[in-house]
Amino acid sequence: MRLAPVSAMNYRHAYHAGNFADVLKHAVLALVIEHMKRKEAPFRVIDTHAGAGRYALASPEASKTGEWLGGIGRLLGPDARPLAAPVATHLQPFLDAVRAENAGRALRAYPGSPLIALRLMREQDVLIANELHPEDAASLRRAVGRDRRAKVLELDAWTAVKAVLPPKERRGVILIDPPFEDARELEQLARGLADGLERFATGVFLAWYPIKDPERLSPLFAAVARLGCPKLLRVELLIQPADDAGRLNGCGLLVANPPYTLEGALAALLPELARRLAAGARGGQHRLDWIGAAAASADKAASTTKRRVRMRPKSAPRGARVGR
Repeated sequence: MRLAPVSAMNYRHAYHAGNFADVLKHAVLALVIEHMKRKEAPFRVIDTHAGAGRYALASPEASKTGEWLGGIGRLLGPDARPLAAPVATHLQPFLDAVRAENAGRALRAYPGSPLIALRLMREQDVLIANELHPEDAASLRRAVGRDRRAKVLELDAWTAVKAVLPPKERRGVILIDPPFEDARELEQLARGLADGLERFATGVFLAWYPIKDPERLSPLFAAVARLGCPKLLRVELLIQPADDAGRLNGCGLLVANPPYTLEGALAALLPELARRLAAGARGGQHRLDWIGAAAASADKAASTTKRRVRMRPKSAPRGARVGR
């Protein structure tokens, strides 16, 4: 089955750094990295579309769109409302990484995923940051500096997926974050996820996608469901109703082999992000569910639980064991 094309986005991340999509993507990345650190063994973070590494929020590009004001600007900065305790706890690793790029409460810079990863990683962990665009790759090299944990590549992203997997550490997080300049990039995303899982079946993969017209995503979900990945979590955030296919209404992540702590953390986090990052009076929405084998397993477990439930006879005293 061929996937339906999406309209090209003509994407340069400097225009969009720190927007709602970055908030979702980087919050999830931070949660995954924090879980990986629970074991002493080293791991590798692989970023296939790494970008420039650091973005000035006062740049002409960021100032032209102002998208960061509706994203990270609603979580940090002088005008941001305080976060409730459970949400603040889940967001702290991500927000601390952003704070580290800024002096005081004012937001002047936003770190891309490579710098967020480096900020959270330990001495024994490794970052592979891949960026094909020459200008962004040069900026990325300057951003990571002489950090010995980081290596910058300039490969085609889909070639990189095949070239760098599996990591020698046998523990890893792979972020696949295409710019969607190519109308067939949804198809490439499904193929890239398949290639990655074939080479590194136990890796944690984060595959990002835009939501313009949700109906065009159905073939993507059908394609990844056929991969047979036992654990594939779908995470979506919409900041406005998806009733205009000409705009970016939301975004999602497909998370293969998520840490067992991730679903619970996102169940607490997503409702607040949907409320806080909503673009209009009609509010935002979110979705958190399983795809493919994981969904079938969850449905089976729920069905089994229901079959085991028995009605207590009205005459039976409370706490009495009811016979079969």
